[in-house]
Amino acid sequence: MSQTFIIFGTLCNDMNTPDQLFRTANHVEACLWVVIGLAILIHAARTSRPRRTRAFFAAICFLLFGASDIVEAETGAWWRPWWLLLWKGACLIGILWWVRSYLRERRKR
Repeated sequence: MSQTFIIFGTLCNDMNTPDQLFRTANHVEACLWVVIGLAILIHAARTSRPRRTRAFFAAICFLLFGASDIVEAETGAWWRPWWLLLWKGACLIGILWWVRSYLRERRKR
């Protein structure tokens, strides 16, 4: 128990500045997007052909979005440098296209 407290205490001490908290939060968020991307990738491997292509596309978008959060943690902003903004925007457009495609298919059923 004391070892867990030491590890947690060290983590909290390392996050004593807003910059460090921002970086840590971005890394946690990156992990979330990567986990979602991997879950969709596993789903893509188990589904039929038309859905598989769309799910694979969505998985790539989520994985790339997670990678962009790691870059964001290092640069300190989602809009700097300019190509990071384009990267994130492209991922969001891809994710929104996938959601729209999914909703349209669901309405047809």
